[in-house]
Amino acid sequence: MKAKSRLLSAPYTVWMTIFIVLPMLLVAWFAFTDRAGHFTLENILSVGQYSNVFLRSIWLGAVATFISLVMGYPLAYIISKMSAKRQSVMVMLVMLPMWMNFLLRTYAWMTLLEDNGLINAALKAFGLNGIHMINTAGAVVLGMVYNYIPYMILPLYSVLTKIDQSVIEAAEDLGANSRQVFFKVVVPMSMPGIISGVTMVFVPAVSTFIISKMLGGGANLLIGDLIDMQFLGSAYNPNLGSAISLVLMVIILICMGIMNQFDDGEPGEGGVLL
Repeated sequence: MKAKSRLLSAPYTVWMTIFIVLPMLLVAWFAFTDRAGHFTLENILSVGQYSNVFLRSIWLGAVATFISLVMGYPLAYIISKMSAKRQSVMVMLVMLPMWMNFLLRTYAWMTLLEDNGLINAALKAFGLNGIHMINTAGAVVLGMVYNYIPYMILPLYSVLTKIDQSVIEAAEDLGANSRQVFFKVVVPMSMPGIISGVTMVFVPAVSTFIISKMLGGGANLLIGDLIDMQFLGSAYNPNLGSAISLVLMVIILICMGIMNQFDDGEPGEGGVLL
């Protein structure tokens, strides 16, 4: 049985080794070597000068994740209470933007947010002053929320649909009102979905570079833009770029480890707060 299991898992093991393990080893190799291939810590130590970029990226990623959670949780909860047919339709509508190319979706927001874009044109048509939205931190957060909120809604919906209705009815029979049922029963039991959604939104948000480049302009440089500049920009330095990538991976792993401390059960099997 073990031999058969190993044989079946062999394709995945080969795939993981080629496309995950080896690239990570190459990143580590470049991070700890100079252009001549000699061991050095200079690249890692040089990352400190970009601490403001790291803080900005983490802050904007956290804000986008929080907004996605606040907006996504009610929607996922409402969908979970619909009939099976309506749930399928709503889930399809949530996933529909993901069927379009990521770059095209971001270009669409550029058209909307530009000073002469559709939103400002509509405001001016009603006699209102235009608003400068493009090339701001707010535009970057908006792009993050729009592109990544489905990754928040889907795991939340998956967990909420698995909550046993009898548990909610038992809480109501014991005298809990709607607010108490929601915050002391539903939210704790949906915590695995919250953790999954936060992780799936925060990780790509903190490392994005297309959104910040197109909607934020040069004034909102993020970690992803910094790494892109080291590999493809005029400041070509793959060793420093690898060091920044390695530090970013460590930060993300630490954040995920902290978040996983709040996940104490399987989806739909969270505890109930008393």
